[in-house]
This record gives sequence, structure tokens and C-alpha cells, in this order.
Amino acid sequence: MITAFYNLKLITNGTLSEGKAVLVENGFVLDIIEKGSFYADKNSIDLNGAYLAPGLIDLQIYGCGKSLFGGKPTVAALQEMETCLLQQGTTGFFATIATNTTEIVLQGIEAAKTYRKNSIGNFLGLHLEGPFLNPKRKGAHPENLIRKANLKELKYWFNLAEGEIKMITIAPELQDDEVLDFLDQQNIILSAGHSNASFTQANHFLKSPVKAVTHLYNAMPQMHHREPGFIPAIFEQKPFTSIVPDGIHVDYPMIRLAKRELGEKLFLITDAVTETNEGAYQHILKDNYYVMPDGTLSGSALTMLKGVQNCVQFCNIPLAEAINMASLYPAQLLKDELKGQIKKGCRADFIVFDADFRITGTSFNNHFYTNYK
Repeated sequence: MITAFYNLKLITNGTLSEGKAVLVENGFVLDIIEKGSFYADKNSIDLNGAYLAPGLIDLQIYGCGKSLFGGKPTVAALQEMETCLLQQGTTGFFATIATNTTEIVLQGIEAAKTYRKNSIGNFLGLHLEGPFLNPKRKGAHPENLIRKANLKELKYWFNLAEGEIKMITIAPELQDDEVLDFLDQQNIILSAGHSNASFTQANHFLKSPVKAVTHLYNAMPQMHHREPGFIPAIFEQKPFTSIVPDGIHVDYPMIRLAKRELGEKLFLITDAVTETNEGAYQHILKDNYYVMPDGTLSGSALTMLKGVQNCVQFCNIPLAEAINMASLYPAQLLKDELKGQIKKGCRADFIVFDADFRITGTSFNNHFYTNYK
């Protein structure tokens, strides 16, 4: 059966156009046609002038709804994340575990493997942010749980995970070459974060094997005119680099600077958490962000679409480009050519929202979800 979406403003690959209809069959885009050659039938969906954009992709989020998967990784928490994030227009995400005990990491791996067969499909795998970080740039990560990577342990984790570990954030300057070589050989995204690397060190590992950088500006040395450090190396090497666009983790003028320097390599993450009073991360909601009991900034309350809105309203980034930062560029980092844009042959993973950035629907897995409140 062919479903047609019409009466819409189409956003894809950095462009915004009107007068189109998008035809979908079996969960994939069959074609994009001109409105003049389209005739509505019972399988057509009138979007009433709303924006139709690719589904959003969040490569770093710890929990959604009432469950903090990153602190208590269970199958139920993954199920809640999938449902909650789909309602937010996020059609792909990495469930993230921050620096924690080995027991928690192993629980997360087992939960991911167990849930995989029942997944709706927007859960793409695990992102391990730590524990192999630099304690000098620990942020909210417990220093007593941060440690240097061990090759034997890593091999055990990856063998056990059966492909569920998709991304890992480490401080490369502290790791042995054999560890970096092993991680480079895995089919994952190796990202540098919570790092105190010098300009020289960063220029070395950002060429190879590191493919990405985690939450630009946060948990890394500030730029200095005599000791440039990590950030200028990022701007020179231009790896895919995530940023938290809530105006709190990073002020908006610095997002504008990063966009000028990194262009199509800068992508959005939420780094979002949920409130909890148990485990290593006891997040407390303060206004519109989260802190630890000692006041340390610990996570955002963002949604991906709110991040897009902030980029448009406060960073002077055009809407179509802000959507790219939340969809196309993460998909390119994933090397997934079927996600991140709306074109013939791609997955029909869509978000529908109005001029006030209110979500009115999500298309995913051959189903159109509506009636959001």
C-alpha cells in the first residue's frame, strides 16, 4: 500500500521546499512528486502546512520519561526510551552509560542484547561514555570510577556485547596504543571526550584512530593563546563533533563559533538525563537542566527538536541546516545512507512539526504516530 503525505513544507538535505507530496511504501520513500500531479485518496495524509523533516538522531542520551537507563540499565528502561523518544521525533538513538562500575556496564550490555529482539527499531545500540576518561576533566563523572582502559577487559566487553556497543568516548591521550588499535578495528565510533589533550596530542589522534569528539567545549581545556589545547585542534582537523545546544552546557555565541569552524561536521546531541536519587548519578532538575547534589552540571533537559529550535532562534542557523545537524550529519557519522534525509529509497523516518516547533506526528517503521499532547 502506498501512503502519500501532502500539504507540507519539506525539509531535507539542507533545503526547504513547498508544493511536494512524499509517497511512502513499506516503510521507504517511494518518490517525491509535484503537488500538481498528485491526487489525494483514502491513504493520503494531509499535514496541514506543517514541516516534514527526517527523523532526528540522538547519539548521546541517558534516559527518557521516568527511567534513567544510564544509571539503572534495564530492558524496561530501554522500552520506555524508545516509546518516549519516538513521541519526540527521535527515530534513532544511542542509549548511553556514563562512567560507572563494571557491573552496570555489563547490565547495560545484557539489557541491550535482551531487548534487541523486541525493539521498535529506534534504539540503535549503546554509547559508553567512559570509564576510560581523564580525571582532570571528569565533569560529573565520579573520579573514583574513572580508570585507564585494559585491553583484556575491552575484548571481553565487545565479545559479550555481540555488536551492541556502537560508540565509546575515551580520553585517548591516556590510553595505550594497543587499546586504541583494538578500538579502531571495531565497527564503532571512537570518540574523544573528557580529555585534557594538548594541541599536539589532539592533532595526532584526531587524524587516526579517533573519528569523533564528544560534547564540544564541555569537559575539555579552554583555549589559551599560548597553550591552544584540544579545541583549536578540533577546529583544524574537523572531525564529526557533537554539541549540547541548550544555552547552558554551551552558550549560543560559542555554538555559532563552532558552526563557522566545523560546518557540516557539527551535530547535535541532547546529553539528556532524568531525575533520580539512586546510583552513581543522582540528577536533580534545576530550572531546565540537571545538576548533581553538589551542584555540578550533569545533563540537559533537551529534546532534539528543542535543540533544533535553539539553533534557529539563538544561533542564526537556518532551519533546514539545523535539521541537518540533528539528522543528516549523525547519520553520516553512522555511515547510514538510508537515514537522515528524505529522498527516494531512504527509510520513511519522518518528524512532523509546526511553526512553533510542536510535534504533530512521527512516521517510523511503516506507521504514522499522531495525537501527541
